[in-house]
Amino acid sequence: MNPTRPMLMIALMSLLACQPQDDRQAAAQAQAAQAEREQAAQAMAAKFEAAIGEGNWRLAKGYAEVLQTDYPSSAAAARVRPRLDEVRAKAEAQAQQQRLAALWSYAEQPVGKDGQQRSASIYSKEPVDTDGSGAHPVRLIFRDHPAWGRSAYLVLQAGDFDCYKGCRLTVTLDGKAHVLPGLRPKTDEAIAMFIEDWKGLWRLARSGQTLAITFPTRAVGRKTAVFEVGGLDPVRMPGWPQG
Repeated sequence: MNPTRPMLMIALMSLLACQPQDDRQAAAQAQAAQAEREQAAQAMAAKFEAAIGEGNWRLAKGYAEVLQTDYPSSAAAARVRPRLDEVRAKAEAQAQQQRLAALWSYAEQPVGKDGQQRSASIYSKEPVDTDGSGAHPVRLIFRDHPAWGRSAYLVLQAGDFDCYKGCRLTVTLDGKAHVLPGLRPKTDEAIAMFIEDWKGLWRLARSGQTLAITFPTRAVGRKTAVFEVGGLDPVRMPGWPQG
């Protein structure tokens, strides 16, 4: 009899005896890992729900996409998945609104002893060639001055308006055209032209997305400046029409 055979038999029996225990340990480890992943997915889903509750759609979108990427087979990912398209759309709309709001600048400064001047201003979406030398930004300003009252006007960096005796301006809001009166005051302090119906322009600016103003210049004829006005915050201009 081969003297090594009994030793081989003993080793094989030991291996067979250990295998079920090893399988149980592996199964337990896999189950624990799965439970850990589910717990992490649930925590991410909780953050997702909290972001929605706070109205932070961009953050909610981020949490939802992490769930789908890192924990695609989790119950939390399955629960969130049907809402993902809606959340993405709202996140995109929120990002766009934040971008539009950032285009506006608001300022307050003291005037005299007790007065306060407030203004809201925005630059044109694209620069405009107003004198033949090249394109420059055009600025739209709404101003509330304690002595001069409320006004709306355009400011050029180059060239001049051809509106010293008054002119008619074509103002287009989201494709619908309006006509408002303009006037270039006889002053050299700034290259500015007032839109005399400031109420009408303010009403248009706070009720649409894209405002285009076509105005006459002295050097290159009529030009158009386009403003993305959808982020205007009327509350920043107290006393102006809010409704």
